[in-house]
Amino acid sequence: MIAKYFIGAGLMLAAGLQGNCMTNKTSKIENKPNIIYILVDDLGYGELGCYGQDKINTPVVDQMAKEGMKFTNYYAGAPVCAPSRCVLLTGKHLGHSFIRNNKGIGGRKKDPAKGIWPGDAAIPTQEKTIAEYMKEAGYATGAIGKWGLGIEGSTGHPNKQGFDYFYGYLNQVHAHSHYPYFLWENDKKDWLKGNTRGNSGIHSQDKFDEKAENFIRTHKDEPFFLYYPIILPHTFVQANEEYVEPYKGKFPALGNGKKENSLGLAGYAGMVSQMDAAVGKVLNLLKELNIDDNTLVIFTSDNGASPISKNDFFKSTAGLRGKKRYLYEGGIKTPMIARWPGKIKAGSVCDFQGAFWDVLPTCCELAGVKVDQPTDGISFVDAMLTGKNKVNHDHLYWEFPNRVEQGQAAIIKGTWKLRLSKLTTGNPDIELFELKNDPYEKTNLKDKHPNKVKELIAIMKEEHSHSELFPSKEYEAFLMQN
Repeated sequence: MIAKYFIGAGLMLAAGLQGNCMTNKTSKIENKPNIIYILVDDLGYGELGCYGQDKINTPVVDQMAKEGMKFTNYYAGAPVCAPSRCVLLTGKHLGHSFIRNNKGIGGRKKDPAKGIWPGDAAIPTQEKTIAEYMKEAGYATGAIGKWGLGIEGSTGHPNKQGFDYFYGYLNQVHAHSHYPYFLWENDKKDWLKGNTRGNSGIHSQDKFDEKAENFIRTHKDEPFFLYYPIILPHTFVQANEEYVEPYKGKFPALGNGKKENSLGLAGYAGMVSQMDAAVGKVLNLLKELNIDDNTLVIFTSDNGASPISKNDFFKSTAGLRGKKRYLYEGGIKTPMIARWPGKIKAGSVCDFQGAFWDVLPTCCELAGVKVDQPTDGISFVDAMLTGKNKVNHDHLYWEFPNRVEQGQAAIIKGTWKLRLSKLTTGNPDIELFELKNDPYEKTNLKDKHPNKVKELIAIMKEEHSHSELFPSKEYEAFLMQN
């Protein structure tokens, strides 16, 4: 048992099941690799061809899986965007994360035409992000896409959290439209002439394609870390015509009458295809610049499928229960693919049980920099490179103080999963699932295994730390009583 860093009462012990990964038998890292972390928005576990999708075309990411490793047991940091991103960048799960829910602060009036948006909860200065570690290791750092962890002037602005360069949306609500009036470039607005937040103009992904290419070209001769949180396929349903056209007439309309959904299911499929094409532009550029073999590219999604994707029609969750905003598997289990030619075996599949809080220690190991602040994560470099991880999680933990189901919490230990809902009542509903035999969470076993319930709640108590920003006094009272 190897003790990890802890905050408050929470102690993460790393042990347990070994990942069954098939890959090359070498972990030697000769040079600091470039790292590109592609985080897409609201893509469900079943919305890629390599994860079973049969209606939407994703040839690039499918090929990426053929050339790299597909993870089958990987989890997002949270079931919605802001806390998931905070978990990712700081390496702390939701029991310790500074941001634990989407939260607007400051009461600023929204005026998109003037570029005014309400604030998001901001990461404080004392939180150390992946980007800050990578800068210590001599990396150039960039973030292009959706931030959501602090607006202009706040401590959470990406330029104050270790990123040399930022381009995109600071506020997550601003990011709902793919045709915004403007995007941020560091601390300046880049006004997109002709855009009205309607369904035409300059698509934000076109700008992201351009800026990502510029960043990679500029830093091709030095190690770089590119955090690439693109917005697709998050609502609004907006995509360039070339990606929507192949699906027109093939799918039924969404039928809810909202203007942002006027392109219907064809539009949603087009967004996924445009996302896929964006990944292709990055991979092709790496080959063109002859830095492909020294670049690790990781692709994943920030949480489960959005309701807008019409889960039943596209089978967006691959049959998993729940969706975005829920701590069922469909809300937090996410596709994840890692590609690194010559290091990660092509066509490999891995069932390493990991989550977003593992990304920080993984990047730090690759960069050769010591993690010197508390983290709940473990590096999965060995899982990618040698076939099994030297250290594995004893358990994974989430809490979500959101109005959905009056608050939720969940823990996975091995193949057992405990999910609590109605936290604010002080008497939560309890569900216990055995995921190996019940991956779709259909059978509640709490009455058959009361000792397992008690065991898992005891671990939840250890993993929770109090948050002034996201207080949960009823949940804390329940934990103290059990």
